[in-house]
Amino acid sequence: MTEHLTKQAFLEKVYNFEQNKDWKFEGDKPCLIDFYADWCGPCKIVAPILEELSEEYKGALNIYKVNTEEEQELAAAFNIRSIPSLLFVPMGDKPQMSMGALPKDQLEKSIKDILGVTLPGQSAKADKEVN
Repeated sequence: MTEHLTKQAFLEKVYNFEQNKDWKFEGDKPCLIDFYADWCGPCKIVAPILEELSEEYKGALNIYKVNTEEEQELAAAFNIRSIPSLLFVPMGDKPQMSMGALPKDQLEKSIKDILGVTLPGQSAKADKEVN
């Protein structure tokens, strides 16, 4: 299940931009953050896909959602200009932003390539041989 983040939860679970100038990930596993709005059509297309992925990658990856209408300070901190915007946050590396509604297969590829997370029971090597 995806988790909605308030600014306070974001500061605790992802990045405390009020205390740290440089990126310092606060999480214990990689995460994907969906910056969205309730009125956004493409966001509504991505939402059920992210729910599926949150179940499939349960325990290996956190998937968070940030409502840009309710959390305008967070949206401004990450310079969100279009939605959906997806922030991929790996362990020990800088986050990468992707804009637009990505299909499930592209999200899975980004999760593997950027976050280094594969589905349980699936090896990265076997997956690369298919592609």
